[in-house]
Amino acid sequence: MTSNLPDLPETSWKTRTYMAGGLIGLAVGLLSAYFYARASEENGGGRSAQSQMSSMDILKLAVALLAIVRQITDLGSGKK
Repeated sequence: MTSNLPDLPETSWKTRTYMAGGLIGLAVGLLSAYFYARASEENGGGRSAQSQMSSMDILKLAVALLAIVRQITDLGSGKK
């Protein structure tokens, strides 16, 4: 019965890499948002967390994110 089914195309390494990166990014993003909301509720008494972030905090997060992306890119280049 299964011999009549067409073969599925081989998944390329790029597709697998994109899928793994997307899933890891999704998991890390959701976990980060959960911890941020939880800490904001505990420390702020339920106030709006979005208004508490300063532009300096956002800039620090952006620089840290760029550093992580650069490290991941260096892993892919194979340089030692």
